[in-house]
Amino acid sequence: MDTNKNIDDNLKDNINDDENSKVLYSDNRVEGRNAVLEVLKSDRDVNKILIASGNREGSLSKIVTLAKEKGIVIQYVEKSVIDKLSTTNSAQGIIADVSVKNYIDLDDIVDGIYGKNEIPFLLILDGITDPQNLGAILRTAEAVGVHGVIIPKRRAIGLNSIVSKVSAGAVEYVPVSKVVNISSTIDYLKEKNIWIIGTDMDGKDKFYETDLKCPIALVIGSEGKGISRLVKDKCDFIVNIPMIGKISSLNASVAGALVMYEVLKQRGINK
Repeated sequence: MDTNKNIDDNLKDNINDDENSKVLYSDNRVEGRNAVLEVLKSDRDVNKILIASGNREGSLSKIVTLAKEKGIVIQYVEKSVIDKLSTTNSAQGIIADVSVKNYIDLDDIVDGIYGKNEIPFLLILDGITDPQNLGAILRTAEAVGVHGVIIPKRRAIGLNSIVSKVSAGAVEYVPVSKVVNISSTIDYLKEKNIWIIGTDMDGKDKFYETDLKCPIALVIGSEGKGISRLVKDKCDFIVNIPMIGKISSLNASVAGALVMYEVLKQRGINK
């Protein structure tokens, strides 16, 4: 794949990493070695760090060490990639994509739900890479009272300025947790007596005929591939959204909105 062409075609918004995932870089980037190092020392969450291949000496070595300690994804790219993404022309071979809002520990989200004696309603986003979709999902999630959204560290978009804009401010109100492994996270949620409900066209039950009043974590798959096989196998139930047209699937944010509002309907929450 021609990485430079990919950047030009996507207006410098997306690049492919070693796992073929797209991560958006927009105006919430930090450039330069000292600036990135200070961000890492602070409490700001970083989605990803790009480093020009071959640059590993001096302060970069310290940055890499600290980033690995914090579990931040590091991607080595050609220097030309850094140059194209840079807006300061002094990136010094490094750019960090900084989250517009800090992520919340999943334990804190779950404990907070049970602490308020509420019925858990969580979302698990299995590989959403489009910032428009994530922003739209967060906007609906806030509207229906979702307690928290779970996203993976890799192969997924993080909280950036475009996501924030599309969410119409919802990113400020919906707790988002970034986890290393979705599969192990599902095991953790099951231990907390939360049922895992996947949405997939191959599901046996229609979403509106399924009991969604119990503590649930709703799984929404990626735009192209849907829910991964491993995650699907861990779901307690798989529900489908009936379709009678010629198109075989819905946009991830639209599909998620339909099921989220069904949860709200079944739980009879009125304001």
